[in-house]
Amino acid sequence: MIVQINTDKSINWDKRHDEHFSSLIKDELDRFSSHITRIEVHLSDENGKKEGINDIRCLLEARIEGRQPTVITNQANTNELAISGAITKMKAAVKTIIERMNN
Repeated sequence: MIVQINTDKSINWDKRHDEHFSSLIKDELDRFSSHITRIEVHLSDENGKKEGINDIRCLLEARIEGRQPTVITNQANTNELAISGAITKMKAAVKTIIERMNN
């Protein structure tokens, strides 16, 4: 499973973040790794440089073999909360899709 992380210019991000969150995503979605070919992460700050509540948006796109991409979004106050919330939602969505594929 390939994890690709994209951020907008207002997100404070570096290589350590890439490594940490890529491994977190791979660990959390590991049980679905035989079905998922790629995960794309898009982080953006909805308010730019201005302060705001729940202004960090994480969009996760899972590419599942033989299906259209599954897209989940989550908004939170920090990058970590936005990503972890999106991962939780993605696990539920992928689980449902795989169960339907198997039935």
